[in-house]
Amino acid sequence: MDPGEAAILESSLRSFYRLFAPLPPLPAALPGRMNVIDHVRDMAAAGLHSNVRLLSSLLLTMSNNNPELFSPSQKYQLLVYHADSLFHDKEYRNAVSKYTMALQQKKALSKTSKVRPSTGNSASTPQSQCLPSEIEVKYKMAECYTMLKQDKDAIAILDGIPSRQRTPKINMMLANLYKKAGQERPSVTSYKEVLRQCPLALDAILGLLSLSVKGAEVASMTMNVIQTVPNLDWLSVWIKAYAFVHTGDNSRAINTICSLEKKSLLRDNVDLLGSLADLYFRAGDNKNSVLKFEQAQMLDPYLIKGMDVYGYLLAREGRLEDVENLGCRLFNISDQHAEPWVVSGCHSFYSKRYSRALYLGAKAIQLNSNSVQALLLKGAALRNMGRVQEAIIHFREAIRLAPCRLDCYEGLIECYLASNSIREAMVMANNVYKTLGANAQTLTLLATVCLEDPVTQEKAKTLLDKALTQRPDYIKAVVKKAELLSREQKYEDGIALLRNALANQSDCVLHRILGDFLVAVNEYQEAMDQYSIALSLDPNDQKSLEGMQKMEKEESPTDATQEEDVDDMEGSGEEGDLEGSDSEAAQWADQEQWFGMQ
Repeated sequence: MDPGEAAILESSLRSFYRLFAPLPPLPAALPGRMNVIDHVRDMAAAGLHSNVRLLSSLLLTMSNNNPELFSPSQKYQLLVYHADSLFHDKEYRNAVSKYTMALQQKKALSKTSKVRPSTGNSASTPQSQCLPSEIEVKYKMAECYTMLKQDKDAIAILDGIPSRQRTPKINMMLANLYKKAGQERPSVTSYKEVLRQCPLALDAILGLLSLSVKGAEVASMTMNVIQTVPNLDWLSVWIKAYAFVHTGDNSRAINTICSLEKKSLLRDNVDLLGSLADLYFRAGDNKNSVLKFEQAQMLDPYLIKGMDVYGYLLAREGRLEDVENLGCRLFNISDQHAEPWVVSGCHSFYSKRYSRALYLGAKAIQLNSNSVQALLLKGAALRNMGRVQEAIIHFREAIRLAPCRLDCYEGLIECYLASNSIREAMVMANNVYKTLGANAQTLTLLATVCLEDPVTQEKAKTLLDKALTQRPDYIKAVVKKAELLSREQKYEDGIALLRNALANQSDCVLHRILGDFLVAVNEYQEAMDQYSIALSLDPNDQKSLEGMQKMEKEESPTDATQEEDVDDMEGSGEEGDLEGSDSEAAQWADQEQWFGMQ
């Protein structure tokens, strides 16, 4: 073999053996050339999460089998990108595990960098400069913990970040978590820190106002930006309006928001309309509340916020078909919010299917534990099923979340009255009266409790008169005053009261009670008309139907006797097949379609 052939053979053998030689660790960075970590990073930045998950999983296995394959910084990046892809797939517990491993790797990397002294001529590589932020990793871990309902772990992770290194979103999450845990002082501090960095963070402003921070103090934190940025003159009025909201001053809040909403630049704003609708609801003005919700819904057909209250109001009015349609529409928008489940639960509750309403309320709470309307729905269902003590727990939680909402207190007081705890009901009603002030609603609530005790009947009468002086059209006060007049058999006074209340509004309950009073004074034809009007407003109003049937029996005694015989025969049978019965609870859960659920 000549020397040339020998050299060629030796070169070929060297190339062959080089293929099977152990792979050296990937360099930290090669000028002008991308390594595999760069490709993973680019895919993550491009949002190719499923691709990142597959590739990073394979690369991590390779690293486990050959620890020298990737440098510590490269393995840290792989763990973070893999955890991010798991987070995107909503595998939160698995993501936490990988984030924890990444932080451990970063800790080891930091120790290594401290041990190795700098050579002076080794400039920092692009790869070391674009390592995922350790603070961002901790924030993602906290997000995972909140999704897993592990708020204490989320707080612990974020608390471990030094104050100077906390970004606005970290402070915002901490503030919300502290508030949820009832830790008001650190929550206020975190909200203020958000505003210091971002003075137009309106949700942080609402957070401070909800924690009883004075509106003037909050406004002072935004004064500089209001004076320097054009077209922000409305912000101070906005803060003032929501300060009234969180102090329970509904009338002044309504007036202030109306003044904002009338301004040309803020006219037809969906958020302001939703706030107005909610305020009218809190003030007991259900008619205007429904109108504002409808207006907001027309402007934004995909609106979800506040639709649970809207559905509740429609259900109370007996518009169950509209409630069903609203529930279906909301489920088509999103089934991951509490509102669709609450709306469907209201339909079930007012159809007297309490087991179904209970399930839907629980599902809504599972999606949003801060949903006041879901807590009220579940509490009402439990109360009507005779589980009063469980209902009390839910109403108390609703009061904790919304201390200015009267309907939360009404639910709790109804539970006390249902369990004959009149003393507890009286204490609660007096506290509400002192806390929320002497308005038509609180006066009526206190009078409702007084009506339960024969000793306090006169006090109830005085309270109701005061309530009706403030608001002659307040339906609950009219109903309770009519109840009191009925006990005293002052039917003519009751008829005058009800006619006056119905002069500018139409309500099923008022028409039905007027029918009852007219029967008492032998005005049968007009009573029949009132029952008919009541049923036209709410076809499911059983008491109006009973009143009408009773009158028909009195008009034809022979037919009435025959009907009673038929009723006796029907009464001897099973009652389990009634439409409103809870015996169907096992059946409805298996239906394939129900209010948009499949």
